[in-house]
Parts: sequence; structure tokens; C-alpha cells
Amino acid sequence: MRWLSPLAAVSLTLACSLLLFAALGKDPVAGFTVFFINPLKDGYALSELLLKAAPLMLIATGLAIGYRANIWNIGAEGQFIAGAIAATGAALAAGEQPGPCMWVVMMVAGALGGMAWGALPALLRTRCNANEILVTLMMVYIAQLVASWLVHGPWKNPEGFNFPQTRLFADGELLPILVDGTRLNAALPVALTVLAAGYVFMERSFYGFQMRVAGEAEAAARYAGFSAHGAVWAGMLAGGGMAGIAGMAEVAGPMGQLTESISSGYGFAAIIVAFVGRLHPLGIALASLLMALLFLGGEQAQQFINLPASISKVFQGMLLFFLLGADLFIAYRLRIVRGATPGGRIWKTC
Repeated sequence: MRWLSPLAAVSLTLACSLLLFAALGKDPVAGFTVFFINPLKDGYALSELLLKAAPLMLIATGLAIGYRANIWNIGAEGQFIAGAIAATGAALAAGEQPGPCMWVVMMVAGALGGMAWGALPALLRTRCNANEILVTLMMVYIAQLVASWLVHGPWKNPEGFNFPQTRLFADGELLPILVDGTRLNAALPVALTVLAAGYVFMERSFYGFQMRVAGEAEAAARYAGFSAHGAVWAGMLAGGGMAGIAGMAEVAGPMGQLTESISSGYGFAAIIVAFVGRLHPLGIALASLLMALLFLGGEQAQQFINLPASISKVFQGMLLFFLLGADLFIAYRLRIVRGATPGGRIWKTC
């Protein structure tokens, strides 16, 4: 049932989408077709699906490593932006005629930028016992403001018609295109490689076992001598590094530059992906495709049926709501017990 509950959540989300479209005054069948079928209609549409799924795979895999140890990194969006900033800094430092594979250097810079943004919450958690949920979340807004300051100030393109953006990256700074005529780039094989490495680490390595024990039985982990601080650092650095690579893939892929709108919501959506995928690489791969479909569906709904693109966030919220509801019935059972008033009855979980 732990693996069937995501399927139940997806089914309920699809069913409720018909009611949502009807409540918005749209033809439910037409809305469902535009939102869920149009993004899969041809080869180019499928390439766009994979393009959006790649950063979600990267971020969710990094988050899953920490979540297994109860390290709750909620600020992957900030680490995503930090990685994009670091990668852009490397590109700008290389000049307008970089080497043919500068994107490799940018990827390393992006990973280091994301890890640096994740290191501060890890330091505060291990040294000051600060709550990593609050720290990582607040650092998202700091990263957004830093990116805004850079594109309005020192990194602003003087030939960009006063738009807040950097110069366009050169060919050697862009990720290679995998399929001609599409935007699908090398971020996809990188994401698949990270998924495979994440599987080996989480399911087949001794350190991954330590982190899983630390998350499921903290007292047992302490008794066995497993380092709680080491788990915090591993979880935060893994999440930050993967989010940083995803940020680099965004600026060196579809965007081709750093802009003020770099915050795309991938970091927050990847949290849902990690849980829908049950913190397992295979589940994350499938959940990433589903979440990418919701992103594309929002764009299609805006274009064809005059709904705001943010409707995709409504579907993301419904998906998470139904998943948590399904998990409630898996972990608990409802029973009727006598209330405080004579003859009163209330529902309780046990």
C-alpha cells in the first residue's frame, strides 16, 4: 500500500481535475485534454516533458538523501538559484570566447554554489541546533534577492535594452543539445546518472544505510555509533549540490543567461516529487515525469483555455494533499470512541 498510495493520489487528482475545470466554467473534457494530453501529443512535446523532468530528478534525488535521515531541507529553491548564480559567475569570468566545454566547469561551479548554500544551514544545525526547515526556507529569499541585485547591477548586460539579465552565454557555455530541433539537452543524461548514483548510495552503500537508520531509529543510530552530524552534512550537501547542478542546467539550457525570473519553482516542486516517489530513485524518475506534465499542462491551459499558468500549483497541491491523506489511512485506522458527553461519539485515529 505504501507504493500503491501514490497511484491512488494521482488517480484522485485526475478525477478532481474534471470537477475543477467545471467549477472554473470550462468544459471538463476539453480542459483535461489540454492539460494532460496535449503535452504528450508529439515528439517535440515529449522532449519538453523530459527537459522539465531533468532538473526535478536532480533536485529530488538530492533531497531524498537528506529526507531519509530526517534532514528536512525545504530550501532547494534557494540552492537552485545559488547554483545558477555560481555557474553564471564562471561563465562571465571566462569571457565572451570560452573553451568548447566550458559548460563542464559551469556544472562544477553550480554544484559548489548549491553546496555552499546548503552548508550554512548544516553548520547552524550542527553547531547551534537551529531548525534547518526555517533556515533553508529563509535562505531562498536571500538567494532571490542576490540574483535580482546581480542582474540589476554588476552583471547587467549593457546591451540588453535595460532588461535585468546577463549577457547571453556563448555556445561553449551551453549544454549540448541531444536531439536536433528540440531543446532537450545534456541535463537529462546527467540526471539519469545522478539517479543511478543515488540508488547505489541509498540502497547499496553502508553510509546510505547509516543515514536510513538515523532517520528511522535515532536511538539505534546513536547506540551503533553513527554520526548524527555527519548525516546532517551529507543530507544538506547532497541536496544543495544536486539543486545547484539543476540551477546550472536551467541557465545553461533553456534560458541561456541569468535573469531575474530564474526562480522557477522547481525546488519546491521537487519536494513533492521526492515524497510521491517514496524517496526511491525509480519512484522519483516517474514522479518527475508527472510533475513535469503538470508544469507543461499549466502552460497549455494558459495558452488554449485562458487559465493562469499557476493552476499547475493547484494540481501540485491536490496531489500532495491526496498523497498525505492516503498515507494517513495506511499508518492509522479510524475507530469510533465514546466522547466526553453522554452518548457522544467522535472519530479518532490509532
